[in-house]
Amino acid sequence: MNTEALDHHVAPANCLNCGAAVSGHFCHECGQETVVHVASTREFMHEFIGHYVALEGKLWKSLGLLLFRPGRLTLEYIKGRRVRYVQPLRLYLTFSLIFFAVMKYGGHDNVQLDETKLPKAGVAGKPAATATHAPGAAKPKSADVAGMVHEDRRGEIAELIHEDKPGETNDVKTWVHEQLAPINSHAAHKADAFFDMPSQEKWDTGKAAFFSYAPYAIFFMMPFFALYLKVLYLGSGKRYGEHLLFALHTNGFAFLAMTLAMSIPDGMHLGLLTFVLQVWLLIYTPIAMRHVYGGGRILTGLRWIVLMMFHLITISLAVAAAVLFGIMH
Repeated sequence: MNTEALDHHVAPANCLNCGAAVSGHFCHECGQETVVHVASTREFMHEFIGHYVALEGKLWKSLGLLLFRPGRLTLEYIKGRRVRYVQPLRLYLTFSLIFFAVMKYGGHDNVQLDETKLPKAGVAGKPAATATHAPGAAKPKSADVAGMVHEDRRGEIAELIHEDKPGETNDVKTWVHEQLAPINSHAAHKADAFFDMPSQEKWDTGKAAFFSYAPYAIFFMMPFFALYLKVLYLGSGKRYGEHLLFALHTNGFAFLAMTLAMSIPDGMHLGLLTFVLQVWLLIYTPIAMRHVYGGGRILTGLRWIVLMMFHLITISLAVAAAVLFGIMH
């Protein structure tokens, strides 16, 4: 078909995309419109705004159910009402990426990570003492107070990674080398190089490994979460895919709730809001389990405890392995 035909509002006999015979406004094979012409600026803007509004509508509907109706979004998907909501995998990935971005760049104290350098060691390897506000002295400025807070946090980091007894790091280094050398000499040399780093460089390397690989490790644990549900609800008649759907929704909510908690500015009197978020995060999954799977409160609570125990163990091992992998590479 020549290009002139594309400028007319006339439906062709065959789809311009896949070549299938068409008779209506849309191709029954690929879904493309049968009348294709060069869009005007008005039509282009109308299509863009329409798509944005539709996506925004899906997002707000999904968020409303995910935040305030535990398990409802999963049930909607199982019952076939899916087009009106954001897809489960996209929802999970979006909230997990936002969580790790806020965790990395937000600078919140509860993250326990800091970009600042460690202080020089004092007596017996302890952090050097910071200046205190003597009675009668001028009150420190806000910038000075912030600096003192950072010093305290650097001291906490130094306390975390300092040797409890002389030579402890070398002992660990020797043990790790002996374990890795017979398996992979390259990994053994990488481990030696890591232990030889200064304390701050070790901290930065471990932090970089965490943010590079931990999100993938946690994501690949979702099938295990679904497997635990499958075992806990044997005889329920639900397929593995339904358990995986529940895993994506509940863990997506967890990332969203933790992101909201971390996003509350320091110093604001919003302790009650933080407390409510923490409580809701704690009770959300068992409530969702009852709505999706049914069952009594006591039995659901026991299943939730077992589920969380195995999930936390799995996540911890996966994250530790991911960080080690990142350090070795």
